[in-house]
Amino acid sequence: MNRSSIVRALLAFVVLALSTFVVLTAKPELGLDLRGGTQIVLEAKDTPEMKVTKDVTDNVTQVLHRRVDALGLAEPNVTRQGENRIIVELPGVQDPREAAKVVGKTAQLTFHEVLNQVAEKPAKPAKGEIWLPSDTGSGVLQLAKPAMTGQLVSGADGMIDPQQPGQGWFVQMKFKGDGGKIWANITGKAACEPVNTPKRMIAIVLDNEVISAPQVDPDGGNQLCGTGIPGGTSTISGRFTEAEAKDLAALIEGGSLPVPVEIIDQRSVGPSLGKDAIQASAEAAIIGLGLTAIFIIFVYRLVGLMAVLGLIGYAGMSYAALTVLGATLTLPGLAGFVLAIGMAVDANVLVFERAREDHIAGRTDGLRRSLRSGFQNALSAIADSNITTLLAAGLLFFLAAGPVRGFGVTLSIGVLASLLSALVVTRVLAEFFVSRKFVLRRPGLSGIDGHGRVRTWLEARRPALMNHSRRWLLISVIVIAVGVAGVVIRGLNLGIEFTGGRLLEVSTAQPITPDQARAAVGEAGYPTAIVQATDNENITVRTGTISDDEAEKVRESIAQIGGGTAELVRNESIGPSLGEELRNKGLIALGIALLAQLAYLAARFRWTFGAGAVLALIQNVAVVVGVFAWTGKPVDGIFLAAILTIIGYTVNDSVVVFDRIRETRSARATENLGPVIDTAIVNVLPRTVNTGISTLFILSALLVLGGDSLGDFSLALLLGILVGTYSSNLTAAPLLLELERRYPAPPPRPKRAQVDRDAAPDRGAVV
Repeated sequence: MNRSSIVRALLAFVVLALSTFVVLTAKPELGLDLRGGTQIVLEAKDTPEMKVTKDVTDNVTQVLHRRVDALGLAEPNVTRQGENRIIVELPGVQDPREAAKVVGKTAQLTFHEVLNQVAEKPAKPAKGEIWLPSDTGSGVLQLAKPAMTGQLVSGADGMIDPQQPGQGWFVQMKFKGDGGKIWANITGKAACEPVNTPKRMIAIVLDNEVISAPQVDPDGGNQLCGTGIPGGTSTISGRFTEAEAKDLAALIEGGSLPVPVEIIDQRSVGPSLGKDAIQASAEAAIIGLGLTAIFIIFVYRLVGLMAVLGLIGYAGMSYAALTVLGATLTLPGLAGFVLAIGMAVDANVLVFERAREDHIAGRTDGLRRSLRSGFQNALSAIADSNITTLLAAGLLFFLAAGPVRGFGVTLSIGVLASLLSALVVTRVLAEFFVSRKFVLRRPGLSGIDGHGRVRTWLEARRPALMNHSRRWLLISVIVIAVGVAGVVIRGLNLGIEFTGGRLLEVSTAQPITPDQARAAVGEAGYPTAIVQATDNENITVRTGTISDDEAEKVRESIAQIGGGTAELVRNESIGPSLGEELRNKGLIALGIALLAQLAYLAARFRWTFGAGAVLALIQNVAVVVGVFAWTGKPVDGIFLAAILTIIGYTVNDSVVVFDRIRETRSARATENLGPVIDTAIVNVLPRTVNTGISTLFILSALLVLGGDSLGDFSLALLLGILVGTYSSNLTAAPLLLELERRYPAPPPRPKRAQVDRDAAPDRGAVV
């Protein structure tokens, strides 16, 4: 064993040992779509007095953090995103109305003296007067100007006196700065007024709503008249329940936001949906990996078995990397984790096919040398294919939002882990075992001693595919036209991520049909809502922008015909401004993806190669988008992730074909380009077929088990891979041939003659 092999073996051992340790001792952070809860995205708004900056948004984040912490939830998360947005994650909270009670209170927290209370608000209040409904619902309060703001409140707690259990819960407030003096002043004035009169109250107002209006010491007469409540602390009693006391304390302690905020995105997921998603993805991964393992071992025998062991190592490395980096695992992220298995298989297949070629052609001596040659010769194609996928994954991370970013993260981690798995772990195992005597005596066991059935069949027939290059291009043009026609005639069913609106998924006690649910929702006042059934017999309702209370009304209407109960397992609301932004970002992501892939192709190949790859890419995208248009399937953020992945896959596949065309052309420079391309396609088609079948196993498992969202995602990728197998060979290559015929590459420049000065007759001779 040489030095490089020893280094690879040590690296493989260290990586696998560390990955195993992390897998056994740590758990990744699950997104709310997997563990259940509510996520709210808030956007800070400018005011005439203050412009939103990162510092201002950080202050807003701190205030919201205090409010959320006061709720006592397990592991809440409040973080700033960009210049003016805050993401609030509330695990375990499925009712968005409950979250909005705390997070949605956006205005200044203020304390007012009460001037009067009447049954109804005056028809024409005087200018500057403040009239707000009482927190008890009995009449309207006339308030003085704010005496102080919540910025002078240092804390508030919901408490109970164990010595007086019958008194119920109360709220204790603490003030800072001049807050104690101001509080003593206004309570001193109120304490001089008669008991049970409006002027005896102090109103606490948040978001133009009176959240509490307690009387000052109603049982103490006028003892506090003039002096007020001193000491910088005070309590609010009123026989609160525990929840009421803690909610009021959270609102008071949260204090004032320096600028108003608006809810632009809200997602709620029930815990059962997350558990089902994890279970379905795990089953899909196990089934897909199992079928892939059987197929790879069947095709590549011993080295295939080593590749399967490398895949197990990939799974451990990816899981460990997600955990160590603190990445949040989302539902699309699980799909990325499973999909990257196909990338690991692709690298191994590229290596094994090149090793077979070198061994059969006699270019190497022995199985181990053939395997080493396979790794060296396939490295360029492996690098190209993974770089194109990483470009797509990077765009998802930087331009997408929400759970789809998790797909970009896990796909990137998966690609890097698959490279390490294929080029280090699998190589160490394969080189070791093909050098054993029992394999050397039976070279057929190795899996690289002969070509597979696909390659053998193709080489026996040597199809002249490029003799019909224009026929293949005509088929491609027709397919693209059909896809475009679907978009023009049927249009795209844009999801709420791109249009804004509300999406509800409801699980009823008794099964109901979409028609029944549609009628109930229409009677509730939403006749234009889109009502459909999911794969698991739940009901989804998609409407325009509606409030949380209106969403609850929709749920109740379905519950009435569904056995009296209806669980809201998913509740997503996206504002129209955010929907427009996400739609624009999606178009930008697609545009940048195309430009990035074009730039990469321009750097790697001549422009004629790039044009062929672009036509193949257009064909793939047109087919997938067209199928979704004709069938009316939703086009949302997860679909965008699928399209970007397809773009990376298409360029990846085309690059592998072009690499072989360029290599074959260099070796057979005097031949016509058509037969050269035919030979290159025959050489790489086994890799394309074997990788495609392996990935199809995985995606088919996700399609069957992944539910609606991952099902559509898997369908898009399945279409992309099937069409991509065709387009890389019979769209990109024929266009390359036609362009090269019209615009042939200039002949290579002759190399300058080198003078062998030692052989020159004299110093001044011309040779």
